[in-house]
Amino acid sequence: MTPLGPHLAAFLREHLPRDRRASPYTCEAYATCFRFLVVFVAQRLRTRPAALAVEHIDAELVLAFLQHLEVERGNSARSRNARLAAINAFFRFLQYRLPDCLDQAGRIHAIPMKKTDESLVTHLTRVEMKALLNAPDPRTRWGTRDRAMLHLAFAAGLRVSELVGLRLEKVDRRNWASIHVMGKGRRERVLPLWKETANALKAWIAIRPSSQEPEVFLNSCGRAMARSGFAHILAKHVRSAGASQPSLVEKRVSPHVLRHTCAMHTLQATHDVRKVSLWLGHATLQSTEVYLRADPTGKLEALAAMEPPPLSPGRFKEPDKLLAMLSDVQSAQKYAERGRR
Repeated sequence: MTPLGPHLAAFLREHLPRDRRASPYTCEAYATCFRFLVVFVAQRLRTRPAALAVEHIDAELVLAFLQHLEVERGNSARSRNARLAAINAFFRFLQYRLPDCLDQAGRIHAIPMKKTDESLVTHLTRVEMKALLNAPDPRTRWGTRDRAMLHLAFAAGLRVSELVGLRLEKVDRRNWASIHVMGKGRRERVLPLWKETANALKAWIAIRPSSQEPEVFLNSCGRAMARSGFAHILAKHVRSAGASQPSLVEKRVSPHVLRHTCAMHTLQATHDVRKVSLWLGHATLQSTEVYLRADPTGKLEALAAMEPPPLSPGRFKEPDKLLAMLSDVQSAQKYAERGRR
């Protein structure tokens, strides 16, 4: 039996960050997946997690684990697929280190991904976004910080990891005209800033507490802002903005909704999905097509360009109620006679 621990540690601590150059957030997500998996398998086999072997994790146990995620933990199909992708990546890594597990890995790779619903993206209207940007109090230090974060998340269309990971040296502090973003898949992009966004960012950096942390945005303890911290800040200001804009209360506004909002507004302004893709840092246009399905503008233009088929004129004539009643009685009588026969 081959101990699982050393190979899992090599995968998470060496292969992902060094060979795959995965981001810290990817490594964290993979580690979370395997923590759930190891605990589940250890409970099933009634043993200690440290005593697990690679051979214990077969296709049958992986399928049971995926069902456990959906049924008992309440994970969505997307989360289930993400966990399966992490397990597949680990067994691809093992194929070169442990040739004896090739058959085991092949059976796990054969587990299909579950189809998911392609629902429309949630985004905010201009009125809702304006109310949210005005929610923080700029007369306080943390209100100034919050306004800068909300402005930057919306105007630049940043992922939450890109926002909280933005470093001071990546901000053009001579002209305050742009920021340099390291995005998903280590794809870099330079994004220009609106004057209002630049002013909000400049106001925060001017009063930012001195800290050894290189990130732009700090929490109340003087450390780098976490993703969960920004989610908490956003939820607080959504509740506050909901007093003046009640439609915000009915929506589930996550940090990624601000990115969706930027994409939808950019698409409506430019009518060019390629510009939206470049702005968001997507690897392919396929990732950006989801905004075309949510934007009715192009569909309305296509509808206006089409000529509807001619319909013959006619008027609806309401049936006479007395005749309708007599017809019903006649039909009931026919059914009764058939029953007697």
